[in-house]
Amino acid sequence: MKFTAAVTALLLASTQAFSPVAFAPRTASLARVQTELEAKLNVADLSESDLKGKKVLVRCDLNVPLDGSTITDDTRIRASMPTIELLVSKGAQVFACSHLGRPKDGPEDKFSLAPCAARMSELLGKEVKLAPDCIGDAVAAMAEGASNGDVVLLENTRFYKEETKNDAEFGKKFAAPYDMFVNDAFGTAHRAHASTEGVTKHLNPSVAGLLLAKELEYLDGAVNNGERPMAAIVGGSKVSSKITVLETLLDKCDTVVIGGGMVFTFLKAKGLNVGSSLVEDDFVETAKKVMAKAEASGKTLILPSDIVIADAFAADANTQVVKQDAIPDGWMGLDNGPEATKEIADALSTCKTVIWNGPMGVFEMDAFAKGTFAIVDALEEITSRGACTIIGGGDSVAAVEKSGKADKMSHISTGGGASLELLEGKVLPGVDALAEAKVPA
Repeated sequence: MKFTAAVTALLLASTQAFSPVAFAPRTASLARVQTELEAKLNVADLSESDLKGKKVLVRCDLNVPLDGSTITDDTRIRASMPTIELLVSKGAQVFACSHLGRPKDGPEDKFSLAPCAARMSELLGKEVKLAPDCIGDAVAAMAEGASNGDVVLLENTRFYKEETKNDAEFGKKFAAPYDMFVNDAFGTAHRAHASTEGVTKHLNPSVAGLLLAKELEYLDGAVNNGERPMAAIVGGSKVSSKITVLETLLDKCDTVVIGGGMVFTFLKAKGLNVGSSLVEDDFVETAKKVMAKAEASGKTLILPSDIVIADAFAADANTQVVKQDAIPDGWMGLDNGPEATKEIADALSTCKTVIWNGPMGVFEMDAFAKGTFAIVDALEEITSRGACTIIGGGDSVAAVEKSGKADKMSHISTGGGASLELLEGKVLPGVDALAEAKVPA
């Protein structure tokens, strides 16, 4: 595959469909993505004659948060629309599939994709029928009776345990009614499931969707070929869950900012008292090695110089701001202090590429949210000046959404674990499965 002007234009359109920030591809980033995707076919490369009348299975990530039957955040649904709209415009018969939640013993009403079908109908301006299942005779009948331009949403793939086990027979049944496969579910690309990897053994071509390609362009492209100076902000509660991505980003970036609960393992590694703050004692030596590596390689590693501490993990706890070396016994750190916030903002101000994964503090509580939201403000500012800012999944996405400034960032990743694994440099099974897909002769 080559990243043609047409593909770039469609990626631009897909970005603008759910983010008003203009998509400005960088030559180095695109070169990296060409390497990653050169053996794959992108849905944008398929002509109308390739698609018209074809029954296309599209793996989306519609795992959205629900309050009863009400969708509380439709970001992932909106992100899936450009690929579906493209297929519809070229006369395909679209059969979208996804998981939702973690059903344990077969179908459960609370995990039905019915609310997603309704929202998709609103966004597309046409009816999206919900199939009663994701495999079986009823689904086969709907596929047989479909017309060009129709969109059907299959019921929750995880109503079957065979889905996550990537059962070979289940994958064969899943693929049976369709002519080709499009994987547009970046959020599950790090899992080899029947609907992400198994079906590719039975459907040719199996190709990348617009969203999947865009995620790779930003996350993989920025890390490996982002414009410098480049910084990474790595937050969250534990070093253990971020150590691999932290070490990878330290290799790639000029500056790495440490935030969240993992800060205190590093402060303890410096020999400082951290009171009752969260510490992973098993990773103190690891933190020492990371700091030594940063120093030896001439990289800047930023730990907060002052910290908001509390006498309890509670929204109404007593709080104070202290220097990093002055946390008293019985108190815990829950956010960056104002001095640390300014230092971080200053460090980011000259950056051309910034990747953020993990909040600075317990932003769900107002008393400990200032450090995280200050990062959002700093990223908004540099984005407005042309920097590429990437929110790499997880709680940092939730924080940006809560701030109301998600549309001010260059890219908000739809993946959590997939974002982390891609940033770590791992091969994603859902992407790797597309490597040998080719247009039939």
